[in-house]
Amino acid sequence: MAMEADEIAAMIRAGIPGADVEITDLAGDGNHYAARVVSETFRGVSRVRQHQAVYAALGGHMGDTLHALQLTTVVPD
Repeated sequence: MAMEADEIAAMIRAGIPGADVEITDLAGDGNHYAARVVSETFRGVSRVRQHQAVYAALGGHMGDTLHALQLTTVVPD
């Protein structure tokens, strides 16, 4: 079962309050997305920990209902 971009964005925003989230469907199949997540909570945090925070927000959906996610995490200017 595929996930909708809005559902992915909502889950990330719920897990990382205040985050600016942009989701792009890369293949048009609802399984391959790119996410750009901008959050002040990423400041001073390693890229690995930033990505782990996003994956945690997605719960068990990564690798299950969400097949692939190209992830970019950013600290606001």
